[in-house]
Amino acid sequence: MAGVGPSGAIDGRTARAMRTRRAVVDALLALLDEGDLKPSGERVADRAGVSLRALWTNFNDMETLYAAAAERLLERQRARFRPVDPALPLSARIVAFCRQRAQLLEFLAPAARSSQLREPFSGQLRRNRDQQYAMGRKEIAQLFAVELEAAGGQAKVVLDALCVATTWPAWSALRDHFGLNVRAARAVMECSVTALLADRTDSSST
Repeated sequence: MAGVGPSGAIDGRTARAMRTRRAVVDALLALLDEGDLKPSGERVADRAGVSLRALWTNFNDMETLYAAAAERLLERQRARFRPVDPALPLSARIVAFCRQRAQLLEFLAPAARSSQLREPFSGQLRRNRDQQYAMGRKEIAQLFAVELEAAGGQAKVVLDALCVATTWPAWSALRDHFGLNVRAARAVMECSVTALLADRTDSSST
């Protein structure tokens, strides 16, 4: 493997490239966190402390940078994730799940707001979005498996509705358009999830 010596150690050039890539990705995410939703390559390079040439040497184009940023966000996301116990009563699962989703969506908000501006022109950003949706859908399907099974032929409809209620577009509407604070927005999410699952319970989930 290029960049790895006989002992398995990474050589100096490869290590420098890895540090540069990490610095560039972290600089991009930091700028997004600060509200710069369309940072230029120059601003990203300046924030990372590297030359513009070094930035584009390590990333062929913006699509490559978006892919690396998505991976970095996933690293941070996994570090924050605490799975909700599916054995909890339904009401407790809903509260814990919505609290976790609210925290996650607030964490992802800067990148999500930036992506909204560029997604129509970026296949990679659309893939990043689809990956997030797929992860959320899988979590919902596992956590509320009993209730979804009880929904019978309506299971997919209920699952789709749960995904709509707990992903970025709905959260953005609550936070950015309705002007709700996090607690109020989370209460709306809990209300929506509870309404969707309220009549899907049995004695084991109440």
